[in-house]
Amino acid sequence: MDHTLIDSKPVMSNLAFETVQNVAILGATGTIGIQTLDVISQHPERFNVFALTANNNVKSMISLCQQYTPKYAVMLQEQAALALHAALKAVNASTIVLHGEQALAEIAGHIEVDTVMAAIVGAAGLHPAMAAARSGKRILLANKETLVMAGSLFMRAVEEGGATLLPIDSEHNAIFQVMPRQRAKNLVDMGIKRVLLTASGGPFRNASLDDMRAVTPEQALNHPNWVMGPKITIDSATMMNKGLEVIEAHWLFNASADQIDVVVHPQSVIHSMVEYSDGSVLAQLGNPDMRTPIAYGLGFPNRLESGVSSLDLIKIGRLDFSAPDFSRFPCLRLAYDALKAGGTAPAILNAVNEIAVEAFLAERIGFMDIPIMIESVLTTSGIEDVASIAQLAEVDAEARRAANIWLKNHA
Repeated sequence: MDHTLIDSKPVMSNLAFETVQNVAILGATGTIGIQTLDVISQHPERFNVFALTANNNVKSMISLCQQYTPKYAVMLQEQAALALHAALKAVNASTIVLHGEQALAEIAGHIEVDTVMAAIVGAAGLHPAMAAARSGKRILLANKETLVMAGSLFMRAVEEGGATLLPIDSEHNAIFQVMPRQRAKNLVDMGIKRVLLTASGGPFRNASLDDMRAVTPEQALNHPNWVMGPKITIDSATMMNKGLEVIEAHWLFNASADQIDVVVHPQSVIHSMVEYSDGSVLAQLGNPDMRTPIAYGLGFPNRLESGVSSLDLIKIGRLDFSAPDFSRFPCLRLAYDALKAGGTAPAILNAVNEIAVEAFLAERIGFMDIPIMIESVLTTSGIEDVASIAQLAEVDAEARRAANIWLKNHA
């Protein structure tokens, strides 16, 4: 199936902000959610916070609901929703509190919502992202798992629902910015040779294998450039984060695995590049701050103030690049393997990785056991063609069961 991020017609007109845009933020208490609210706060005349959602962080949601007075607040966990409702009722807040996966999907597709920030981490973000796509929303996609698990189904839903899809990952956002505005069905027809995803290399890019086997969760959570949630930070340390981005890039830009390269760039100033057939390489640069791609997504096709400081290349002084080391970062290789295998392989990869990261953070396995566990389950699982969300849910559950069995036998 051919799939493109946007087609040749304008995604939004220059009159987009004549009316206030209602925004639903899925994953409001996470890093991306908080930074989205920061950008929105700088443009109250353009955006209204219509809905906020979270898993079970009641304390943060109380504060956010009091500050932004959304019409709806959704908690994934019922007990958290009851606690939030009681707390807001005590201060006479008018926000309506809902709970559960169905409520998340209903808010994402709500008729009054214009823009959905899809920033729920993990497989839990798939259903509301699909609902937003089917409802024709403008989707700011920060949830990797939606494309990793269900890329073909999600891109079809975007096309059939008439949704607008804008990537918020800094790398894919950078590629989007330097690709031609007029899109073709494939990279070759746009004169593009390949896309280059930059990677910081995380905290262990220069560590020895022996040192990496002894890595603690505290060390792995200490990212040198970016402030992110724990799961994404560990993924960055293993370079699985970059592997998932390779799979995302395949779906977003209709690029084959051979057209996607990863370049380690420790300064995180160049966020990604596109190489054209004439030898030109276009790059998007900026300080490592997620408010830049968030503001780009919120304002597209216009540019908004984001609050990010100007890039000082003189102060930075140098930009370094190197090839990724697959022996020290086998998670990146596994992601390429899953993309080439196709079908349900990426969904299995994603599910086992989530269990492995949880186990590492709980100190049940070592840092270098993460790829061992993923490869063991991936190579012993049956790979099927992707047919439905229900099928993917079963594949995800079975992969998690297999991962937990592996843990019992090896932890």
